[in-house]
Amino acid sequence: MGRILAIDYGGKRCGIAVTDESKIIASGLTTVDTKDILSWLKEYISKEEVELFIVGEPKRLHGAPSESEKLIQPFLKKISEEIPNIPVKRIDERFTSKMAFDTMLASGISKKKRRNKALVDQISATIILQDYLYNQ
Repeated sequence: MGRILAIDYGGKRCGIAVTDESKIIASGLTTVDTKDILSWLKEYISKEEVELFIVGEPKRLHGAPSESEKLIQPFLKKISEEIPNIPVKRIDERFTSKMAFDTMLASGISKKKRRNKALVDQISATIILQDYLYNQ
């Protein structure tokens, strides 16, 4: 059984989260520089079986795509060309950064660590993946 891998795609870095093999638990995995994301994914899937990619879909409050979507579309095209055997699904990612920050506050993470944007991206990817698992 393969895992599900979620990507919180950003201009500088991508937060990555993954499920266990039973697809029950979503866990933050890492943060990858956006320029390295495709090579990182290829390396990861050479070691772990992944059956689905979930990519966050940034939207405005009223549901229209946000400006960030322009950055994500070329990535989606490349991933479908370079890793065609793994399907990609999109999940609304509105408020995930805010939820990630609130999660960090609630868990008692220090102010210095809360400034770590990479950690916020990783937690955001985990929230995106949890939303997918919950709503599936």
